[in-house]
Amino acid sequence: MILTRRTWMAKTGAALVLGGSGLVATRPGHAQGAARAVAARTVILGQSVPLTGAASEIGLAFAAGCRLFATEFNESSATSGLQLKLVQLDDGYDAARAAANARTLLGTNKADMLFGFVGTASSEAGAAVAAQQGSLLFAPFAAADNLRDAASPNVFHVRPSMADEAFKIVRQCATVGQTRIALVGDDDAMGRAGLAAVQQAMADLKLAPLVATALVPPAGDKMDAALAAVQKQSPQAIVLVSLSATTADVIRRLRKSGYAGSFTAFSIVGIDPLYAALGKDIGGIVISQVVPSPRPSAIPIVKEYLAAVDNSDQAPSYEGLEGFIATKAAAEAVRRAGKGFTPATLQRVMTGMTDYDVGGFRINLRPGLRDPGRAIDLISITKEGRVLR
Repeated sequence: MILTRRTWMAKTGAALVLGGSGLVATRPGHAQGAARAVAARTVILGQSVPLTGAASEIGLAFAAGCRLFATEFNESSATSGLQLKLVQLDDGYDAARAAANARTLLGTNKADMLFGFVGTASSEAGAAVAAQQGSLLFAPFAAADNLRDAASPNVFHVRPSMADEAFKIVRQCATVGQTRIALVGDDDAMGRAGLAAVQQAMADLKLAPLVATALVPPAGDKMDAALAAVQKQSPQAIVLVSLSATTADVIRRLRKSGYAGSFTAFSIVGIDPLYAALGKDIGGIVISQVVPSPRPSAIPIVKEYLAAVDNSDQAPSYEGLEGFIATKAAAEAVRRAGKGFTPATLQRVMTGMTDYDVGGFRINLRPGLRDPGRAIDLISITKEGRVLR
């Protein structure tokens, strides 16, 4: 399970959570030793991430994985003349705060790029600021697919698109004979982006349209009415594109009202926060995943991540592994661009990284809206919280 927000705050200090001066991902005394070895180019990655608020459990785990790789990289690159500095500011999963953080990161903190923004609306806000200031946004977490088209050449993605996830989810439903599919999502930018992705997947697979859709508020009578309307259409499967709190609430309410169909959630939900919210009621839920399992395996990037976790106070998680992979990809792009890189040269290098092997796991920094070769797992959770495939 991931670290709780309280544990994270205790271990990292309030300055990070409050968006103070940020954090250099090195161990004590290391930066001075690196400076003596060689005059380093310090590459500043400016990250706005929800360390508090509705998406904090995901944000904390993702941010932790980013810091973990940066620390490992800096120690192994002490004599290479290249160092990473992560400046992480809290946005509370609020797009306006993410936009303000983006301006601070590029201005006050002199970030070389924006990095690892979490959430659909926050990623859109960060991309807009980056475009205005001639910078890049690298590895947004759960960005809408409109940031992948030609109008956003300065945005580079490590994770697959929502369209990729939707296609895998819908195809699996159809494979097991579930053609009456409904969607329930948060009433926000992420929910709307997920709805569009699922509708496109239904069309691409030549399936009948969704039997019902509901973008719901966090709680209250409107949710009850919306879910009643969904259930009235007797869906065999319900696709969920929402954070853990909404997802858990929807599952409980529908099961209480007698719904016996299946639930499949997009990866943004997070296994650990959903398990914390549902407990044994998580049994049977299917969740899409866009990185390998963080359990011990022969996959080199997983072994690398777990070895770093063993030398830290972190616990492994899917989001932590994704942050680790995203930061490794950023470091590789910078390495290829050279210490004298500019935003333009870095952009050219990233555009060419269409099949980067991060360690037994390949990523494409400039995919189209559909990249069926991407590795997306659909995993099932038992009531004890064990992960099954």
